[in-house]
Amino acid sequence: MDISVQFKKGALELCVLVLIHEHDRYGYELAQSVSQHIEVAEGALYPLLRRLVGEGYCTTYLQESSEGPPRKYYKLTPEGESYMRKLVVEWKQFVKSVSNLIERGSRL
Repeated sequence: MDISVQFKKGALELCVLVLIHEHDRYGYELAQSVSQHIEVAEGALYPLLRRLVGEGYCTTYLQESSEGPPRKYYKLTPEGESYMRKLVVEWKQFVKSVSNLIERGSRL
């Protein structure tokens, strides 16, 4: 398996939470927004969204669309916002640690 696939899986949850934090979004919109930054299969997104709702980090609501049926929008709960902030801190520390290790290794 391509290692970059594993990197993407690890980052996808954080990316989705950050995008929903910016403003409520529906599934296809999320897929498009994430794909602007990292390549991800749309099918990988929906199980993640179901889990985030199931764990209480997001809620959903339907909103009418002029382009077809109503869309299901995802909104962060207060618990979801707190979880997102925690993941951001952990991510930044992880990236810093890995970058430091890579830098150290490149000097050898």
